[in-house]
Amino acid sequence: MIEWSGVFHVMATPFTDGGDLHTDGLPRLVEAALATGISGVTLLGIAGEAHRLTDEERRRVVDGVVKEVRGRVPVVVGVSASGTHLATSFTRVAQEHGADGLMVAPPTGLKNLDAVAEYYRAVAAAAAVPLVLQDEPVTTQVTMPAAFMVRLCEEIPAIEAVKIEEAPTLPKITRLREILSRRVAIFGGLGGVYFFEELSRGADGAMTGFPYPEALKAIRDHFVAGRRDEARALFYRWLPLIRYESQPGSTPGTAIGIRKEILRRRGWINSSRVRPPAPALDAGTTDELDEILRAVRG
Repeated sequence: MIEWSGVFHVMATPFTDGGDLHTDGLPRLVEAALATGISGVTLLGIAGEAHRLTDEERRRVVDGVVKEVRGRVPVVVGVSASGTHLATSFTRVAQEHGADGLMVAPPTGLKNLDAVAEYYRAVAAAAAVPLVLQDEPVTTQVTMPAAFMVRLCEEIPAIEAVKIEEAPTLPKITRLREILSRRVAIFGGLGGVYFFEELSRGADGAMTGFPYPEALKAIRDHFVAGRRDEARALFYRWLPLIRYESQPGSTPGTAIGIRKEILRRRGWINSSRVRPPAPALDAGTTDELDEILRAVRG
């Protein structure tokens, strides 16, 4: 049984400078993340460049991470896809290689919510592990109102958590807490940009790839211990980097490139390579990143 709370770190996918999957780099990345005290690991999300991996590469990532984690924390695997059969195929592969849970976003561009519901029912029917309902309208172009998400949670018991990434996230968290008829964990995403306020609204944690997960953990630790002022102060300290790293409104590749550059500087990965057609970081971005890191780390 998964304890759905705390910080579930969304892992980047390591590549070589040439753009090949760096499978041998997975153990170091896993151990570095686990050393920060995270509650879980999430693979093959948007930040993991899942849409740029072959099926065989996806399998190798899941297999490599699960073997390195060795049951120390839950491993949640993204199985979102453009079609139902593809999502159920990803579901089977993830489970065969030891996934403890599955994260599922709607198929991109699917506006018919009844069809979205049927997609989730099909994935749940293929799943033997819990699901995370990912609400991410920027990438998927699918808006799921709170009432619809509650309907899915009521119809599909396998959904044990939701990840809210429709800005503004805060009213939606409040609405979900008001109308959910059973306990479903709520996580924020979006790089943690609203994390303190999300905790105040009743979120259980964050599911994001922010490259200093120990900072998010410390913020939540203060918050749940009743040290609200300390939690807020720490959040405000890190907010410049959270804001800059998430790059609201930019192409996903830019934010991922900044994130991977930070991970490279931390020694978690060898290369900050993001697969094309994502642009490389320009000199101005790296200079700005230098300045922000000096400021937030003291």
